[in-house]
Amino acid sequence: MPDPRPGAPSPAAALPAPRTEAQSSADAAALPGPEARPGADADALPGPRVEARPSLDAAALPGPRTDARPGADSQSRPDAAALPDPRAGSRPGPHSPRRDRHRHRHRLVKVVALCAATAAGGMLVLRGNEAFAGLVSPASPDAGPLAAAAAAHENPDPGRVLQIVAHPDDDLYFMNPDLRYSITAGHPVTSVYLTSGEADGINAGAAKTASTAPDKPAYAEARQNGIRAAYAKMATGDRRSAWKRTVIPTDGGGRAELDVLVARPEVNLVWLQMREAGNVYADRPDSLHGLWDGRVERLESVLASGTPVRQPYTYTREQVVRTLLGVLERYRPTTVRLQDPTPGRHADTRRYTDHQDHMYGARFAQAALAAYAKEVKDRPHFAVQNYLGYLNGSLPSSLDPVEAGEKLDILDTYAWLDQSDHCGSEAGCGDLKVADHPAGNNWTRSINYARGTSTSWLTSDRDHGLWAFKVLDGQVAVWHRAGLIGAWSGPRLLPGTGMDPGISTATLPDGRIAAFGTRTAFGARPADYTREVVMAVQRAPGSEEFGPWESLGTPETSDEEWTSDISAPAVSVDGAGQPAVYVRDGAHTLRGRVRAADGGWGPWLRLGGDGLTGNPVTAVDGAGRRVVLAGTARTVVGWVQPRPGAPLGPVTATGLPDTALPLTAQGGPTGVRLWFRKPGSGNVRTALVTADGGLRVSGLTDLGGLSGFGAVTASGHLLAGRAAGGQLGSEMGPGRPWERSPLMFVGSPSSTTTGRNMVSLAVVGLDARLYVTSSQDAPDAYLAPWQPVGPRNTGP
Repeated sequence: MPDPRPGAPSPAAALPAPRTEAQSSADAAALPGPEARPGADADALPGPRVEARPSLDAAALPGPRTDARPGADSQSRPDAAALPDPRAGSRPGPHSPRRDRHRHRHRLVKVVALCAATAAGGMLVLRGNEAFAGLVSPASPDAGPLAAAAAAHENPDPGRVLQIVAHPDDDLYFMNPDLRYSITAGHPVTSVYLTSGEADGINAGAAKTASTAPDKPAYAEARQNGIRAAYAKMATGDRRSAWKRTVIPTDGGGRAELDVLVARPEVNLVWLQMREAGNVYADRPDSLHGLWDGRVERLESVLASGTPVRQPYTYTREQVVRTLLGVLERYRPTTVRLQDPTPGRHADTRRYTDHQDHMYGARFAQAALAAYAKEVKDRPHFAVQNYLGYLNGSLPSSLDPVEAGEKLDILDTYAWLDQSDHCGSEAGCGDLKVADHPAGNNWTRSINYARGTSTSWLTSDRDHGLWAFKVLDGQVAVWHRAGLIGAWSGPRLLPGTGMDPGISTATLPDGRIAAFGTRTAFGARPADYTREVVMAVQRAPGSEEFGPWESLGTPETSDEEWTSDISAPAVSVDGAGQPAVYVRDGAHTLRGRVRAADGGWGPWLRLGGDGLTGNPVTAVDGAGRRVVLAGTARTVVGWVQPRPGAPLGPVTATGLPDTALPLTAQGGPTGVRLWFRKPGSGNVRTALVTADGGLRVSGLTDLGGLSGFGAVTASGHLLAGRAAGGQLGSEMGPGRPWERSPLMFVGSPSSTTTGRNMVSLAVVGLDARLYVTSSQDAPDAYLAPWQPVGPRNTGP
């Protein structure tokens, strides 16, 4: 089936990939410890090992991996050792079937950077036999052409990942395969467990529950054993791989257990061991929920049997925040993974759609991150990624069968299916409650981000400059490249804190860029927790200065109503010059505000829809009519303007099949192009939405892909999105193979066209650093080498 994008087919791109080296095992007696803080015993505090990877050799850069679809040229694929695929999970040996399945022949791609001492500081990059000017610019404002050439081959900083979850297994169900990708790629990874997950204390499946005596400390220990086995398998391939277990003091006055994987000491587990609620939604004052709301003054610990922590403790609300703040100071993460602090309620029962511990644990983590950003100055920038929880089970599956199988395999390890005594613990080596159904409620078939799915955070101005907007440290960070080949500046943090992940942009009729997002605020009372839509506008076209954040409010009446469950805003400016912003509300309907000619915003309109999921998207067609689209669990629905300046028409069925979240919309002369993923496959699909005579959908097309998940960005000939393995996959035109870059990243990629024949693509890596590449939007185009912007992210 022909590709519906404009333009002719073009040959495969060549992205440089780093060489990697196997990490050596470390003796437990020689584990490196983190930087000591006052009151801590440095000798007793083993911590993450953060090492710089070897520099790239420009003469021996392996090329990108291509999709192993039928008909692909296997001669052009590099050896798997040149660019490891984190899908392999547990580092299989040389005769593993998974390694054999992904083994490719090695290919060297010659990448030569020629430096030109131009006034603009640009550079020439040779691709194949054809040179083109100005596609990549110096990596920092002070860098010259030579520095830019060196930066093009700089090995990305690995970044440091820290995950905060409520229970043992939340990470395996809701953050995998991202977790496995990070571990397999060698990133330092630390997981923090807020509660002991002791539940009713019965470590047994349904058939043996009645005959098994409850023992909460023992069940908590069994869950710990299962987690250690699962992480060891992901990191080394051997669930029995040894851990060094110690006790560390917390900044909240308690004690925590710290586990360090001996063979991979950059893999750490931190157990805070607080009491869990013991119920998904029922009122349990002795819980994180009750502590957050102030219904209990303190929450006590439930120590697992076998833990080296011997002294019980209690935490106040403030002490929980200070404890997490201390963990953040210790590990200095560049990527922080959290659960969803605003998961919403079921419309019929009004019960939470996620476990109350997930929700309030994420809120405690939010508060700790806000304090960390404000109080700790000597730290790197950090990005945040939030994950959907139980709701995944009712959505179309986002993982292909191989990925879903890998995820289930790790849950099988945690669930201790074979019940062999591999851990030597009387409590058991895993969670037998999970053993009845390790897949959960279809949770192993999906992973979805609760926030940060926008693909419009990179945009171009009328002078061909580029602007990137992402949230770092709870503030919006801005990077800017002046003109087509100017120098990059940034990141510069705009004033205003509490920003949630995910920024969308729109260009106003006068040429100014407007940035939109949501902002979370805390207060002294639980009811003071609020979330609202905000916008900031450039002072003038091309200006580095932006005005203050302006609140557009929220369609929710209170946090208690729907837990502030509003989506990220979708924004477009129609042919009449009228901006509008749309969100999905907690009742799963569409709400919108439209800006009037006098600059004021109208009320939040009720626009209908039922059972909407994820974030709505919007774009404008060639006639200037606005199109809004939103997914449900079964299809996609839409709204269109009959003419520019008019109100949206009624909600209309598209007839499209179910789609994996999220959606991406791109306006064009013939209509609005919709991009999404095929459930259970990861393949990219597209369809054309037109507004002549009402909403119409045509040309549903499957474009293949690299079995990934998450948002797809599209500009000109370029398609890009997360591939299986966690790296960026891209395709440069119809008929060309999908290719995999070495970059792993946070949130979604973004792309934009610049002028008539240039396209740029950007991601923020797990090191919270911006990476950009560009290409001619023409036949036979290639992507230039990735450019990191600014210095390595090691401090403020």
